[in-house]
Amino acid sequence: MHVLVGPLAGHGVGGSTDLPIPFLYAMVGASWALTISFAVLALAWREPRLVGESEGDVPARRPWLAGVGLLLTAWVLGTLYLGPDEPGNGGLGAVYVLVWVGLVPLALLAGHVWRDLSPWRTLQSVVGRLTGRPDGFATYPERLGYWPAVAGLFAFVWLELASPDPGSIDALRLWVALYALVAVVAGLAFGPRWFERGDPFDVYSAIVARLSPFVRDGRWVLHNPLRTLPTLPVAPGLVALLATLLGSTAYDSFSASEFWQSRTVDGAQRTLTLLAFCVVVALLFQLASRATGGVSGRERAALPGALAHSLVPIVVGYVFAHYLTYLVEKGQVVLFALLEPTGWPADPSVSYVLSTHTSTLAGLKVAFVVAGHVLAVVAAHDRALVLLPKAHRLSGQLAMLVLMVAYTFTGLFLLFSV
Repeated sequence: MHVLVGPLAGHGVGGSTDLPIPFLYAMVGASWALTISFAVLALAWREPRLVGESEGDVPARRPWLAGVGLLLTAWVLGTLYLGPDEPGNGGLGAVYVLVWVGLVPLALLAGHVWRDLSPWRTLQSVVGRLTGRPDGFATYPERLGYWPAVAGLFAFVWLELASPDPGSIDALRLWVALYALVAVVAGLAFGPRWFERGDPFDVYSAIVARLSPFVRDGRWVLHNPLRTLPTLPVAPGLVALLATLLGSTAYDSFSASEFWQSRTVDGAQRTLTLLAFCVVVALLFQLASRATGGVSGRERAALPGALAHSLVPIVVGYVFAHYLTYLVEKGQVVLFALLEPTGWPADPSVSYVLSTHTSTLAGLKVAFVVAGHVLAVVAAHDRALVLLPKAHRLSGQLAMLVLMVAYTFTGLFLLFSV
């Protein structure tokens, strides 16, 4: 059953035909939403209210979830490597749809449950106990920060979006094999710290989990996620990590536009363009966050990292806006492909519940983008009240507001230009 023909086509980004909302209305409305939000915050929100809650002790990993993670991993990898050498391979779809895109709603709903499910953490934990080295055999170099995760994430989005054949089953098999090898070797060497800083999927899940309103410190408790968001650990490479996530999503939409599709581009051009999107996002954020007076050079250099958590709502909003249809509809196709060996269901039928309701889909996509940016403005504003001297609390945020508006315009433009 060839259920995944062209697994990367579209990514659930519908384009102008799916978005009946007038383009100008969406753009103006989004800009006004951000500007009014900032004006209200400036007038009524003059003292910090979202000081990060102190992190409690994180519960130990749950063995039953570790077992589930091992079973799911075996199922997906078995399908990927033993299944057909064609786009209909359910393992290929599972990695690109259920793992990569599904990781975000999973983290929002259940927190950093990836920590429990990770088979690599389970292996490291077992070996650590047997050897008496639960924290690994070496100390993770803190100067590396998140940079290994940045490299891993960029390698994955390059494979998915800019490689010569994004749908190649052999290329994905090679990437997954290398990823697993690095995860096992580095995990055994550096212990849990590797997964907190170097594993791309583990780090991604942990970052998004900071925005979960249902889980805090591994425990189910309803809370304000904007209070846990500032507790995101700051380390070298954090801005680059978030810029890679945001820039790659923007590139994905751009690469599906008529402008890009009408041109003949080679692998080098795709790679450089993807890299440029990520670098520009990071560079603009660095400049905007530093554009304030009244701080020392050392304090100014620390501002991008201290404000980086404000990018998380934008990343999440973009993921839902661009990939919601992809996850809901292609996700069904992937599940059917994974279940095919069992013979269930006998007559699979995909429900195109979103694609057939274009007005609702349009409103959702615009709402996700705008909501992400509004939450980002709130998070950045509150943090700026803590970091900036009183004389520069408002003027020091103007560059960031302009950047947020620019991000919104760009996001909606790419959303409508496909």
